[in-house]
Amino acid sequence: MIAVNLSAVSEFRLLGFSEVSHLHPLPFVVFFSLYILTLMANIVIALIINGDNTLHTPMYFFLTQLSCLDVCYLSVIVPNILEDLVVGTVGISKAGCALQMFFSLFFGVAECFLLAAMSFDRYVAICYPLHYNITMNNRVCRSLVAGTYICGSVVGLVHTITTFSLPFCGVVINHFFCEIQPLLELLCGNTAPGEIQVIVMAIFVIVGPFLLIIYSYIRIIATILRMSSAESQQKAFSTCSSHLLVVTLFYGTASSMYLRPKSSYSASVDKLLSLSYTVVTPLLNPLIYSLRNEEVKRAFRKRWMKINSIW
Repeated sequence: MIAVNLSAVSEFRLLGFSEVSHLHPLPFVVFFSLYILTLMANIVIALIINGDNTLHTPMYFFLTQLSCLDVCYLSVIVPNILEDLVVGTVGISKAGCALQMFFSLFFGVAECFLLAAMSFDRYVAICYPLHYNITMNNRVCRSLVAGTYICGSVVGLVHTITTFSLPFCGVVINHFFCEIQPLLELLCGNTAPGEIQVIVMAIFVIVGPFLLIIYSYIRIIATILRMSSAESQQKAFSTCSSHLLVVTLFYGTASSMYLRPKSSYSASVDKLLSLSYTVVTPLLNPLIYSLRNEEVKRAFRKRWMKINSIW
């Protein structure tokens, strides 16, 4: 790669999916359809929960926040993908790239901690049901959500400021958005400090909350197994299964992305992993929670019947 004085360059170039340029019309239709479907699914989930008083509980409050994060996260990434599939290599200003990196980190990190908060909610509900309403009051729930946004903001700011304060020796990003890993590939000289920073961030953001989730579910499973009624056990497991599926999807792909060594880095694999947690997971989250949750399905049917009666 030819060294470039980036201070004289006004933009980066995102290669996107140039390797499959001959298939651009089909991927565009697929990504655009997924984008619209995901927006509609998450918005419908949020509207159903907010419009049904029986769902005004901490678990569904967190689910509404998850839907909002997914919509925002998707909207930071997908427009770039669609533009790339229409015009080819996309130009993005340095300021725009920095903002995109910040917001992608902000929403991604916030979701990591929100999933941990949701596991804590299930832990209290199953292990300490008599204290649930006191422990998970409105102030605690809002504080937990605020904490997830604060963590997202701090991590996003630290990584963005640190990365863009370093000299670059290239402007071509082999990715479909300003992801931190391909940006590190463009740094001049020794990139070890940046790589160490990514690993430390991954341990804090991915491993830390994941260990809290694992601990919560160890306690939850132990409590469920001590229940005398098979019906109570099944009900308790059903309230946790949706969250476990979402955690597996999100943390599985995120850890594969950020916890692997640089020697195993591959642009094509990186793009595939990024697609899984930036596009696929936000679509699956509302489907998992709606299709596997009787309360949400009941609220949806009630709202649908009300709409039909009006028409």
